[in-house]
Amino acid sequence: MNRSRNLLYGSLLLLPAAVLLWVFTYQPVLATLYHSFLSTPKGRRAAVFVGADQYTRMIEDPVFWQALTNNLVYAAATIPVSMALALAMALFVNNRIHGQGFVRMAYFTPTVLPMVAVANIWLFFYAPGYGPIDQLLGFIGFGHNNLLGTPATALWALIVITIWKEAGFFMIFYLAALQQISPTLIEAARLEGATPMQTFRRVTAPLIMPTTLFVLVNALIGAFRLVDHVIALTKGGPDNATTLLLFYIYETGFQYWDTGYAAALTVFLLAVLALIALFQFGYLDKKVHYR
Repeated sequence: MNRSRNLLYGSLLLLPAAVLLWVFTYQPVLATLYHSFLSTPKGRRAAVFVGADQYTRMIEDPVFWQALTNNLVYAAATIPVSMALALAMALFVNNRIHGQGFVRMAYFTPTVLPMVAVANIWLFFYAPGYGPIDQLLGFIGFGHNNLLGTPATALWALIVITIWKEAGFFMIFYLAALQQISPTLIEAARLEGATPMQTFRRVTAPLIMPTTLFVLVNALIGAFRLVDHVIALTKGGPDNATTLLLFYIYETGFQYWDTGYAAALTVFLLAVLALIALFQFGYLDKKVHYR
C-alpha cells in the first residue's frame, strides 16, 4: 500500500515536468517530422502527402549545401577558439591580480549586452572607411574594406563577433571549475617539481574536463542555433555567404512561407544535433569521467 502511494505521489510530482516536456519539446518535434512529409498548403489548397520529396529537394538545393558548409566552418572556427580563450581568461582572473573584480566584469560584459547593442557596436567597428577596424587596416595599407559586405570576409566577421560574445560566458563555467580544485593538489605538484605547464596538463586540465564537456555541448548547440547575429548584421548575404542552417530555416518558413520544406530542414538540423549529442554523451562522457 505504501509502495503504491509513493509511486502515485512521485508520478504526480513528475507530471508537471512531463506535460511541459511533451507540449514544448516532444510534440513539436513529432509535428515537425509529420509536416516534413507534406506539401506546403497554399490558399485553398490543403497540404497533401508527398513522401520524401522535401528531402529530395533538400539534397538538390545548392543553398542548403552552402548553408551547411557555412555552419560547419562557423562551428569549426568559433568553438575551439572561444573555449581556449575562455579558459585562458579564467586562468588569468583566477589568480590574485589587481582589479580582479573589474577584469572579471569586463570579460563577462559582452555576454549580457543585448543583440541590438552588439549589432550596432560591430556595424560601427566594421564600417568601411571610418570604422576602427578599417582604419587600423588602412594604417598598414589594407584599408577601405567592406568586411560584412564581401563574400570572402563576411562569415569570418561574424565568427569574430561570436568569439567576442561567447568567450566571457564560457569563462564563468571554467572559473567556477577552477575554484573547485583543492589548492593542496596544486601545491603537491609544485613540491614535486612540476612546472606550471606540467601542473596544468596533469592536474588542472583533467579536473576541469567535465566542465569542458559541458561547455563543448553548449558551444556546439550555440553554433547551430545562431540566427540573431545573421538577421541583425547581414541577413544571410552577401550572396548567401553568411547563411547558416537556422537562418535558412527561418527564411524558408517565415519569409517564403514554405512550411513543408522548412520542416524538412528542421528535421535535418535536429538529426545532426542528436548525433552530436549521442557522440558527446555516449563516448566523450565516458572518457571525461574515467569510466
